[in-house]
Amino acid sequence: MPQHHAVAARLFQFNFMRIASWNVNSAKARLDIIINWLKSDSCDVLLLQETKSQDENFPREAFSSLGWHVAIHGQKSYNGVAITSRHPIKDVMCGLPGDDRDEQARYIEASIETVRVASIYLPNGNPAPGPKFDYKLQWMDRLNQRAAALLASEQPIVLGGDFNVIPDDLDCYDPLGWEGDALTRPETRQAFRTLAHTGYCDALRARHPHEVIYTYWDYQAGAWQRDHGVRIDHLLLSPEAVDRLGAVGVDKAPRGLEKPSDHTPIWCDLQF
Repeated sequence: MPQHHAVAARLFQFNFMRIASWNVNSAKARLDIIINWLKSDSCDVLLLQETKSQDENFPREAFSSLGWHVAIHGQKSYNGVAITSRHPIKDVMCGLPGDDRDEQARYIEASIETVRVASIYLPNGNPAPGPKFDYKLQWMDRLNQRAAALLASEQPIVLGGDFNVIPDDLDCYDPLGWEGDALTRPETRQAFRTLAHTGYCDALRARHPHEVIYTYWDYQAGAWQRDHGVRIDHLLLSPEAVDRLGAVGVDKAPRGLEKPSDHTPIWCDLQF
């Protein structure tokens, strides 16, 4: 049986769906790394951020040759999000509701099997304070509104992506050095916690409440070699998804490859 047919049946053989999220820092530049990771039977759904590609230039054929489906919301050179899946992708929504003037490609949402997923690339917000930080907080407010509305469906929901939020000091190798940054400011953390108050659960902390686990290491100053990382990539689950939550983890291997993204994949298993 061809590899992609064999692994496509995994959901039904093992009764779980593995959903991963990865800021790839250019889909084209990282294409070989991404495709090789998918070939290793790494996940069933992959949420991508910072694809940095217009829709028509996204390397869709590389995914379709594996039997994967793709939904894209891109723009030239910057931002860009995508959803890729072994299973058909339905009811795609591009763009975060709440501001028709916002042209940045940072949010895409769709249904896969019985799960509603979103791939999110939240604004960085630096320098803070300032207009970019104001945009970040406004964007987070819109996200909180959309996340609350999604809960009404009472279906499993996974909001995954690069949130550009370091939720707690445990999630940062040098909390004092990051103090005042847009990723750690009290306003940012409070907006992130609003998602929890609404009903969403940080999947990684549900399974690893006290472990030091990072998802991002800067290219500079030997951050990867010295393990000077931060946790800014998250999977947030609705109560219906939490009820199905199995294992959760971060795959550090891609970050150690040649010419990698500065992020590495985070994943969770939903049991059915």
